[in-house]
Amino acid sequence: MKQTILIIGLGLIGGSLALGLKRNKDVSIIGYDADSHTLRTAKRIAVIDEMAMQIKDATEFADIIIFATPVNETIRLMSEMSNWQLKDQVIVTDTGSTKNEIMNAAIQLKEAGITFVGGHPMAGSHKSGVEAARAHLFENAYYMLTPFEDENEEKVKVLSDLLQVTKAKIVQVNAKEHDHMTAVVSHFPHLIAASLVHQLAGENKAFPFTKQLAAGGFRDLTRIASSNPIMWRDITVQNRNELSNQLNMWTNEMIRLQNLLLHADAEDIEAYFSTAKQVRDELPITTQGAMFAVYDLYVDVPDYSGVISEVIGYLAKDNINITNLRIVETREDIFGILVISFQTMDDRAKAVTCIAQNTTFETYIS
Repeated sequence: MKQTILIIGLGLIGGSLALGLKRNKDVSIIGYDADSHTLRTAKRIAVIDEMAMQIKDATEFADIIIFATPVNETIRLMSEMSNWQLKDQVIVTDTGSTKNEIMNAAIQLKEAGITFVGGHPMAGSHKSGVEAARAHLFENAYYMLTPFEDENEEKVKVLSDLLQVTKAKIVQVNAKEHDHMTAVVSHFPHLIAASLVHQLAGENKAFPFTKQLAAGGFRDLTRIASSNPIMWRDITVQNRNELSNQLNMWTNEMIRLQNLLLHADAEDIEAYFSTAKQVRDELPITTQGAMFAVYDLYVDVPDYSGVISEVIGYLAKDNINITNLRIVETREDIFGILVISFQTMDDRAKAVTCIAQNTTFETYIS
């Protein structure tokens, strides 16, 4: 029996979810977006099967409703659901980056007999919009589900089974656990990256060459500070309590580090860096984590005319897609002068093989 899925919000996540779910031939996707151009584009490029010009036009047909909208907009739309005509067994979910506020808002749906299961696919891209949507976006990424503790397990299983076709790793946690863990490994690092860039901006006024030196490791370390400021404004506000706790812990850690520096005990300082290296080296590299990952490959190329186009030519010949490339001039703690970025780990692995087969250049993965 064919399932009808209504996806509200057709950006990168909503569009990619539509394409991923369409791998299941027993699924029909109806799409809605407040931007009519986005909606028509989604239909034209076959991201969705049918368009809904108004949300109410499609809710009565939907077995599953997915909000792929910003958290604040999702909460607003959830408050309107009492005016929608819904199927008796409809399952509602979302894709928001924070879950506590969503699940609190979903209590009114639960009281009205509507099943709501919070969701968060932990994947992203350097591009945005429906035209950047890709069916493989969620492959090997964690897809967190946050059902109510007393939710009907069969309903949760229906949603989980539906999402399996995206090849994501489906994990169930409660909303509080979700927001705490994502604060630690995703939201708080964005604050730190932004603060480091602010510090650089201040230093650059007195030492203008600082920005040039930041083109190497500093730029990589703070990559996430280039993320959408509106999205991160909302995430920071929504998860402010967890982030405040993390900031307190970070402050204590910085005081500890400052004391190490003031005492200048070489062994203690070495141990500090050694422990950090050990923990970092033990982090998994075979799956996507909570933050959008760009898969960088560092290539130690010699300095002669045409060497970059040579390397890119080999990759193009093997149909290996790249998302970005740049030359690194400040290379302290960074191997390789040419940095090539890929969207998937598989593409990067193919590139390593390709370059090894065609050149003697060394490649490195950090």
